[in-house]
Amino acid sequence: QVQLVESGGGVVQPGGSLRLSCTASGHISKIYAMTWRRQAPGNQRELVAGITGAGKTNYADSVKGRFTISLDNAQNTMYLQMNSLRPEDTGLYYCNALINGMTPEYWGQGTQITVSS
Repeated sequence: QVQLVESGGGVVQPGGSLRLSCTASGHISKIYAMTWRRQAPGNQRELVAGITGAGKTNYADSVKGRFTISLDNAQNTMYLQMNSLRPEDTGLYYCNALINGMTPEYWGQGTQITVSS
């Protein structure tokens, strides 16, 4: 069994920065891919950024140039550096991972980010 725990959420003013962390624990032999997804009230959950175990990344157009995803395989930890935050970045951010195989998908409990003046 694998567990994912996110941290780093909070309240920040527009233009500010935050860094999210997601640490995987349990029986881990290989990380195939990890992603950050977010859900704002009334909206569907959407992909923010993803990274493969080999380090290939992809981003939603809305965060390109502002957010940076990274993966520390030795620590089984994924990060999301978020700069130039906007009110529309507000939401519940979830960590998602494919570990040891392509199924099942593992999810964290979510961490809230609120961007407001």
